[in-house]
Amino acid sequence: MSTKDQKFSTKLIHAKTHVEEPFGSVNVPIYQVTTFNQQKNNRYDYSRSGNPTREALEHTVASLENGTYGFAFSSGMAAISSVLCLLKSGDEIIVSHDVYGGTFRAVTQLFTNFNIKAVFANTTDIKEVEQHITEKTKAILFETPSNPFLHVTDIKEIVRVAKDHDLFTIMDNTFMTPYLQKPLDKGVDIVVHSATKYLGGHSDVVAGVAITNSEEFAGKIGFVQNAFGAILSPNDSWLLLRGIKTLKVRLDQQQKSALELAQWLSDNSQVDEVYYPGLPSHPQHNLASEQASGYGAIISFKLKDKEVAKETLNHVVLSSVGVSLGAVESILTHPATMTHASMPLEDKEERGITEHLLRISVGLEDVEDLKEDLKQAFEKAEKAFSYK
Repeated sequence: MSTKDQKFSTKLIHAKTHVEEPFGSVNVPIYQVTTFNQQKNNRYDYSRSGNPTREALEHTVASLENGTYGFAFSSGMAAISSVLCLLKSGDEIIVSHDVYGGTFRAVTQLFTNFNIKAVFANTTDIKEVEQHITEKTKAILFETPSNPFLHVTDIKEIVRVAKDHDLFTIMDNTFMTPYLQKPLDKGVDIVVHSATKYLGGHSDVVAGVAITNSEEFAGKIGFVQNAFGAILSPNDSWLLLRGIKTLKVRLDQQQKSALELAQWLSDNSQVDEVYYPGLPSHPQHNLASEQASGYGAIISFKLKDKEVAKETLNHVVLSSVGVSLGAVESILTHPATMTHASMPLEDKEERGITEHLLRISVGLEDVEDLKEDLKQAFEKAEKAFSYK
């Protein structure tokens, strides 16, 4: 059976790493080494430039995304920033209006130092994207679903517009993973992930990956990876390889629970609005159903009272309270003060990232327990605030 004929769950376990193991080890060993003896080896010289464990991971993630070339970095932002290094002084890039706070920070506070300008556009509105294209525009960077509002962008339409204007596309596929959505198959040039999240899945490794089918882009990304040096360590590469094997079984359960929890939140009197692509009420529900094989396990929701929203963080028991997502444990986040804390207040308010907003990454706990935990947290938060 060829790799192309294998189902995704089989690929997760048996992805071709292209790294030979002379002793028949079932798993790729951790090559915890900095340098390689050049008398006996011509493939590797120094682990910043190449390491067998990292290379095995890079081949694995490329295979899962139906890509040809993969690159592993020390964090999701290292992956995104390394790809953004393909731009030059004077270039402009269109970026999703609704975007992760770390990406917003990088394009508004870091790459501006190199005269690279980010222009924000609602990528769910193709006409608005086209209106922002100028002769200086070189690329489009977008998330779908987006962070934190789970807006869904039409991938094929973004690719069409980009090709019409000779731009390249970068898509963050962290929320959906290659299990649920394959952007390269729809024409996206470069896919990036914060592999810390679902690919790792256990809150024990910080990592990022970039994948492409383009030999030209692969050469440029590989150069940046080696020159800039934000590579993933052998041990972290091994942890990520281990986490990837259970991606499907984790995400199958997580998104099943997420849909049930989103429906429960929609019926809760203390909740003002729920953002989840799996709900028929979501404005891009049909598009999400067409271009992905699932809806993911991230839910954002607004409580009617901002003080109750903030106080809720003090009363949940099962969910960890903090940043990140995609782990086996549920994680409750207050975007305004956590994931998007670096975004100026006026930008947060313009985007609707208010103190009313919470985001939950649904883990592997029983969904009835998650409901009960949020219910008691809402009640205690409301009671605590009423006493203040």
